[in-house]
Amino acid sequence: MLLAPGVHAAVSEFTLGNGLKVLVKEDRRAPVVVTQVWYKVGSSYEYDGITGISHALEHMMFKGTDKHPAGQFSRIISANGGSENAFTGADYTAYFQTLEKSRLEVSMELEADRMRNLTLPPEEFEKEIKVVQEERRWRTDDEPQAYAQEVAMATAFQTSPYRQPIIGWMADLEQMKVGELQTWYRRWYAPNNAVLVVVGDVRPEAVRALAEKHFGALKPEDVAAPQPRPEVEQAGLKRVTVQRPAELPYLIMGWKVPVLNDARAADGGVHEWEPYALDVLGGILDGGSSARFASRLVRGSEVAAAISADYSLGSRLGTLFTVDGTPAQGHDIASLEAAVRAQIEDLKQKLVEASELERVKAQVVSRDVYQRDSVFYQAMILGVLETVGLPWQLTEEYVERIKAVTAEQVREVAQRYFNDDRLTVAVLDPLPIDPERPPRSAPGDMGHVR
Repeated sequence: MLLAPGVHAAVSEFTLGNGLKVLVKEDRRAPVVVTQVWYKVGSSYEYDGITGISHALEHMMFKGTDKHPAGQFSRIISANGGSENAFTGADYTAYFQTLEKSRLEVSMELEADRMRNLTLPPEEFEKEIKVVQEERRWRTDDEPQAYAQEVAMATAFQTSPYRQPIIGWMADLEQMKVGELQTWYRRWYAPNNAVLVVVGDVRPEAVRALAEKHFGALKPEDVAAPQPRPEVEQAGLKRVTVQRPAELPYLIMGWKVPVLNDARAADGGVHEWEPYALDVLGGILDGGSSARFASRLVRGSEVAAAISADYSLGSRLGTLFTVDGTPAQGHDIASLEAAVRAQIEDLKQKLVEASELERVKAQVVSRDVYQRDSVFYQAMILGVLETVGLPWQLTEEYVERIKAVTAEQVREVAQRYFNDDRLTVAVLDPLPIDPERPPRSAPGDMGHVR
């Protein structure tokens, strides 16, 4: 459930003459300000041969401009008592800083400088691309469950760019050239393809003045939308088995489902309420210790040692509703898959009782209260929505939309989307672990990663 509201305070919105959109939200509970710059580019914008380029560029964004050489960005933020980092996703790349409110201009000046003035030194790229390759080995190639998840996505999606890993395929990373990063940077890193989000103890008029001062003179780019690559219709159940050295077997089941963007499309054929009903369905299955997976599969039948469900209604393109888990001792993958299927079938056949539905909805309200404590999260959800093509105002509608979901709607989305023609099943079949092989430790400098 990635879409959740934050503090219910007014959001000020304005756009500079060069196209930079700025969102400001006041939260005066602490003298802190979070600054985030979101670029509308991520791994789903990439194509074969350059996968991983968005993430590699994220690393290089800390390698300097003429005004601020390599390493200076982080040192300046640290010297001002702040923290900073960045992350790359399928649909966006974001950079953020948290500072005491009087230091807001520091992050503004630094971010504006590297938005258009990155130098991309070849010698820094040669070092950093090796860091990225090692990151891929450490996080994916040497992690059997992560590797299985990558294979599952590449199997489930045939033409959608969501089949590509955010970190990229190793062959593409090994062949990547700094000139390709330069072209990617000039194409996508422009004020008219970015959103500046500022949340904290600030005044909107003061933020606007700083934005005009530091970003206003930056030249826009002729940014063309990425070529549409819609997913072809699936023609039957897909299965894939991955064999890797691992301690336990692992199951992934992923059904193709719509997101809010699909529901907002004029000819998408998706009802506006469906993504919210899918979100509620996720809470019914995996919404805490009283949810069905925990109470029926972990504790009840004890078929699962661990199991979870995941769905993000705030994606740019249609996504997967995934269930993943490991069987308990004495059970195998087949019995775990059968148990998951039984829970899905139950949702198809029977209406969820009112008390269970209200429990899930109450959890949403509780999460709303909890999220109000996070200035960073308030900024993040605004940035996510804007970069995937959704209006930030949806943050204010989310709770009411969830409250409006009915038991009949939950059953309807279960019946419509949870069938084998939309399903991919991936299984990790563990091979023996070599006792002589020492465990790989994290690289000494992972850089700035998602």
